[in-house]
Amino acid sequence: MHQITYVLKKSIQMLAVLFLLSVIVFVIARLCPGDPLRAYYGDGLAHMSTAEQEAARQRLGLHDSMLTQYCRWAEHFAAGDMGLSYQYKQPVAVVIGRVWKNTLLLGGTAYLLTFGFAVLLGMFCARKEDSFADRLICRIGVLSSNVPSFFMALVLILLFAVQLKILPAGGAYSIGGQENALDRLVHLILPVSVLVLEHLWYYAYMVRNKLAEETRKEYVLLCKAEGLSAKTILRRHCLRNIMPSMLVVMAISLPHILGGTYVVETIFSYPGLGALSFAAAMYQDYNMLMALTLFTGAAVLVFQLLAQVLGQRIDPRMQYEKQIQEVAQ
Repeated sequence: MHQITYVLKKSIQMLAVLFLLSVIVFVIARLCPGDPLRAYYGDGLAHMSTAEQEAARQRLGLHDSMLTQYCRWAEHFAAGDMGLSYQYKQPVAVVIGRVWKNTLLLGGTAYLLTFGFAVLLGMFCARKEDSFADRLICRIGVLSSNVPSFFMALVLILLFAVQLKILPAGGAYSIGGQENALDRLVHLILPVSVLVLEHLWYYAYMVRNKLAEETRKEYVLLCKAEGLSAKTILRRHCLRNIMPSMLVVMAISLPHILGGTYVVETIFSYPGLGALSFAAAMYQDYNMLMALTLFTGAAVLVFQLLAQVLGQRIDPRMQYEKQIQEVAQ
């Protein structure tokens, strides 16, 4: 019962945050320089008379006050209508429905590979702590994690797409290859590599440090006394003990890694939510920008809540600390 109350309380807070986010984005989008009619009519705007442009703004409701526009948008959004995309001349839901799977595929693949390699790399460095291999990997990891993703992407494109010509420079698939799984896989290699290299060492270093700390506990000495090898102790006991906290980290990090796809999609011209967000901001496609912003914000808040609930479920110490804080307040 206490858990349900906690979730309901957090859900109300999430709705309040999303409401505030929608207001801020709505106001900033309309204060930014630019003309949304440019997104709607494109080059045809130059051939429209002043009277025709004014009539077009009237039809789109752009002459109404900002409060009126927001209330109208909020009413339609609450009813499930995200509005019309100015750029695509189609409902926002339809446009998003065509590309969200691409972002999920890219971000999901990068997410699984990042944590899979992070655990393996962290275990290796923990076993070889303070060795030459450990120090070398630490230095390489720090270097790779501090290289900006856009720069890393350009270097990989220049090397593998321009010079070696063995990988495509962008897109999600070749022309006519939408249903070709192998073609999609080849197009994923470079953007996924950028995402993994950008985030890998942060989580690998976390696993390494947690495992190194775990190997200094007393039960490890007992395991060694029983004749278990260091590799077995690390895999069967130490790794198992740190997994609850790592699962919480994974839940928190999901929107972070998926959010990283937005930059990568723009660089690689990958048709996903990131490229869509960039275009919506550039062309003042208000309805599209609002929907994508709220979608992203909701994902971050939901996974933060999931991480808190999951952490309290699998690690009783977090629940105990939370109760202590409530008593102190």
